[in-house]
Formats: sequence, structure tokens, C-alpha cells
Amino acid sequence: MAEQTVTVGVGALSIEDVIAVARGGAKVAISDESKHEMALSRAVIDHLADDTVPHYGISTGFGALASTSIPKEQRAQLQKSLIRSHAAGAGPEVEREVVRGLLVLRLSTLCTGRTGVRPETAQVYADMLNAGITPVVYEYGSLGCSGDLAPLAACALVAMGEGEARNADGLKIGGGEALRAGGITPVDLKEKEGLALVNGTDGMLGMLCMAITDLRLLLKTADVAAAMSVEGMLGNDRVFAADLQALRPHRGQGDSAANIARMLKDSGLIEAGRPGSTVRVQDAYSLRCTPQVHGAARDTVEYAASVAGVELASAIDNPCVTLDGRVESNGNFHGAPLAYVLDFLAIPTESLSFPGFPPRRRSLYLRASYRPLP
Repeated sequence: MAEQTVTVGVGALSIEDVIAVARGGAKVAISDESKHEMALSRAVIDHLADDTVPHYGISTGFGALASTSIPKEQRAQLQKSLIRSHAAGAGPEVEREVVRGLLVLRLSTLCTGRTGVRPETAQVYADMLNAGITPVVYEYGSLGCSGDLAPLAACALVAMGEGEARNADGLKIGGGEALRAGGITPVDLKEKEGLALVNGTDGMLGMLCMAITDLRLLLKTADVAAAMSVEGMLGNDRVFAADLQALRPHRGQGDSAANIARMLKDSGLIEAGRPGSTVRVQDAYSLRCTPQVHGAARDTVEYAASVAGVELASAIDNPCVTLDGRVESNGNFHGAPLAYVLDFLAIPTESLSFPGFPPRRRSLYLRASYRPLP
């Protein structure tokens, strides 16, 4: 079978693309269009770096130093210091798939051409993914209001040849050693690039993509289990009829009922549950209400997918380079849109969970909006 390659370009990745890289180990390639856009926006940054007027994150400091002009010879050091100071974490290591998801999503934003990084900086991220290098990221360390600062900084630290990483064999080694083994030259950060590597919601978004993927499979499995339960209880399949669902036309409910009805069609076992064949007037509440419960969960997951779709199509950085060449400060790094929907997803996740759904994975989704990674 040919090895899958996901092309990362100016446009959005799909949830399936993210999963292919994060879980399937797919390679990544940067599109020529993206390289062109990155080069154009980098030229804007280089021009402003020489301007006598200070520009945030390019020729100034950050936070309280946002109005302080930084001498040109100290700016590279400032970008490195930003990464080093934020690459702090505690607790257990985050899973490999979560970190790979974060890396490809940050690469996707870089490839929009709206961050001002050089193409070679983005290429280091692609090379790390392709070499199977996974930066060591710890579970605690960031607040969602500031995006995924700590985990993104831990990844950027490895791209600089520092920090810790796990190689393709899972061995924990130094970041510099991992890059050397992969034939990758560490990035030497220039003006604005440190900010571009840590301003994002990629950890939260990657987990949201995985949650949606897992829950879609779980919901299909739950419908199968429900159909087997109805059949095993010699139940009545008429409660799943399309005209009854149309009386309360929630899409997820209709889809779940249709799934169950399709699996029960022509089953001889449920004949005993039909009206007139037994004294039972109706089946148990837990059987009759299955489409309503599974359907509500389905609708919640698809709402979450719509939020993920918007975020996947976003270029998140502060400041950003606009299409007309302006460099503007903004608040797009805030994690609220993802945090809220992750909290919402926790409700159906918990109600649908069963022994086959890994408890740790479930708990990750439940707390994702409070500690964005994992």
C-alpha cells in the first residue's frame, strides 16, 4: 500500500487529514502556493523590521514590553527567549497522536501565509512530522484563554534544537539529537517567528478532531448495541418508524432510528414483540428512547464538527499579516470557541461511554477546555 501524504496548503485541512497525520502517521508536504504566500508575507515582516516605527512582535517586546523598541541585534534572542520561557509543563506526557495533531495544525496555520514566518521555518515542522519526531509535551501548563502557549512552545523548542523529544522508535532524547538523527537543521528564529509558533489553539483543535472521530464511531457502535438489545429483548421495532421520528424531526434522532430499523429489518426474533403477539403494550423506556438519546448526541457531535470546520479554516496568530499587507494585532488566539464546544461534547461522551471506550480518552475530552493539552 502506498504511503499516504497530506498536502498542507493555504486552505483548510479536513478532520480526516488531521487524523491521518496524528494517528495514521501520514507524511506531509507543503504546497508550492503556500511557499509563495509565506515568502510574500515574510517580505512584509522584513520590511517592517527595518522601519523606524516600532511594530509589535517584530521590533518590540511582548506584553508589558509591547511598546519597547528592541535593537535589531537582540531580536533573534528575544524570539528564542519567548519560546524558552513558555515551554514549561508538568504532569504526564501528552500522547503522541495529540502532539502530532498539534504540529500539523500549527503547520497548517503557518502555511496560510498570514503569520509572516519564512518557508524554511514551516519546513522544519513538516520535516519533524515526516521523521517521526514527537516533542515531549506535558499535560499541565497552559490556560485556554491564551491558546496553547505551553505545548506549542515545547514543540517550537525542539524545532530550535532544544528541549526533549521522542524519536520514531519512542525513545526520549534531546531535541537537538532528534533533529540531527533526522537530518534536520534547527530553525534560527527571526523577527516575529517566535510569536507565530506559539499563538494558536492547535492542541485543543487536534483533540476536538479526535473526539469527533471517536464519537462518530462510538455512536455507530451504540446503534448496533441498541439494535441487538431490542432483538434480544424480543422488542417492537415499530417505535423506530420514520413517520414517528418525523413528528419530532431532529436530524440525529432520525438517523439513529433509521440505523436501528435497518438492522432489525426482517428479524424473526422481534416478531414476538409486535402488537397482538404478547400482552406487553410497549417496550421498556430504555429501548424506545434510544434514538432520542443517540440522536441528541449525534447532533451535538455535528455541531462540534461545524465549529472544528471553522477553526480548521482559520489562520490564528497575533499579530497577523492581512491579505493587503497590513500587520495587525488581534485576539484570535483565544480558546473560548473550542473550550465551549469541548465542554458541550463532554455531556454525550459521558452518557454514551461504556467499558470499551477508554476511560483515559474520555477524561481527556472532559477536561480539555480547562487544560487545553491534552
